[in-house]
Amino acid sequence: MRVYFIGIGGIGLSALARYYLEKGYRVLGSDLAASEITDDLEKRGARIFIGPHRARNLPAEVDMVIYSPAVSESNPELRKARRLKIKCRSYPQALGELTKKYFTIAVCGTHGKSTTTAMVALILVKAGLDPTVIVGTKLKEFGNSNFRMGKTSKSAILVIEADEYKASFLEYWPEMIILTSLEPDHLDYFKNFKNYLNAFKKFILRLPKKGILIANGDDENISNLKSQIREKGIEIQIYSLKQKKEAERIKKILKIPGRHNLSNAMAALRAARALKIPERISFEALSQYRGSWRRFQTKEQRIGGKRIKLIHDYGHHPTEVGVTLEAAREKFPQKRIWCLFQPHQYQRTYYLWQEFIEALGQARVDELIITDIYDVAGREDKAIKKKISSKKLAEAVNAEKGREKIKYIPSVEEAIDFLRKKIKGGEVIIIMGAGSIYSKFNKYFYEKNIE
Repeated sequence: MRVYFIGIGGIGLSALARYYLEKGYRVLGSDLAASEITDDLEKRGARIFIGPHRARNLPAEVDMVIYSPAVSESNPELRKARRLKIKCRSYPQALGELTKKYFTIAVCGTHGKSTTTAMVALILVKAGLDPTVIVGTKLKEFGNSNFRMGKTSKSAILVIEADEYKASFLEYWPEMIILTSLEPDHLDYFKNFKNYLNAFKKFILRLPKKGILIANGDDENISNLKSQIREKGIEIQIYSLKQKKEAERIKKILKIPGRHNLSNAMAALRAARALKIPERISFEALSQYRGSWRRFQTKEQRIGGKRIKLIHDYGHHPTEVGVTLEAAREKFPQKRIWCLFQPHQYQRTYYLWQEFIEALGQARVDELIITDIYDVAGREDKAIKKKISSKKLAEAVNAEKGREKIKYIPSVEEAIDFLRKKIKGGEVIIIMGAGSIYSKFNKYFYEKNIE
């Protein structure tokens, strides 16, 4: 069979493409730009069209088309597929069909999904359960991939990162749900926090009678939701940093910093216990976890003969920004810390404006630079774009602090040039954001890696 993916370079869609490649399907696809992910898929046998989406890219003899939620109905490839009456599925729909074939563990929440998914997956691998895994980041343990295929007779478990945007996770049918956190996000779609919470409630209520919810007991919003869910007879198991004996034991072995990552590890441990995995295996797996791609990803770097510590992080929600910068200060208490931050999406910045002011204003870094907001194609509101900007955000933070806490530099390229001129050696530089900042930094900054 032949499967065609529209937007194949996306972090979720690419993992699903890997699944079909491993199953022996002929995989084709398209994406607007080449990337590390599309290059890897091509090496594995996928045929990919790079550039503007065109109807002629899609062969008539395709059996199924799977498309990114970001793809509009006017997309020429999707329109052709529908005209030819080819079976079409969105990424959530296609993944949802997959969840029915496995014992599925779904990790959801505003923050911590990728890290917790990775930790759970690595514990299951270490326990010999050979899971199939689809995660929203690349893992060194999976050959720098966001996908792992279970290949033995024991491979009955699927571990997925369940995204809430556009209520995508309502297509999934898990037996276990891990809920990490609940805070306002994606308000461009949900409009208000109540709708956001209701989507999670609906998702949790999809659990079968013997299903299990692993929930963060430290999150007030989860606690409120939990009381409503308990009435439905779903088994709820709680993890918390207040479980001090376990927390201290994990903290001693964990190689990634921050209370948020400690909480993620507690979630993974609780899930492992629910699956009757021996403690020694869980702790061994957690002790070996080295972090994920663009989740506090740290490396030594030389720039102009000067050594620095470079950290890439995907953080784009105010809470993620805050906890990541706090973790950096915790890990490098004596170092001079720079942060270059590119806000992601005008609507997120608008709806969480005050939260961003607080997170950036409280950041314990020595130098904080903010670039223009990354414009997410197809998801922005023109009226909102006229109301806010990174420059206004920097001014608001500086006015509140009574000094220049943030320096505004419009483009990533200009900000990188500024950094190159200012660093003296020995600093920690954090590159943060979910937009173009990672690729642009790679293009304009690197001279020589020190592994």
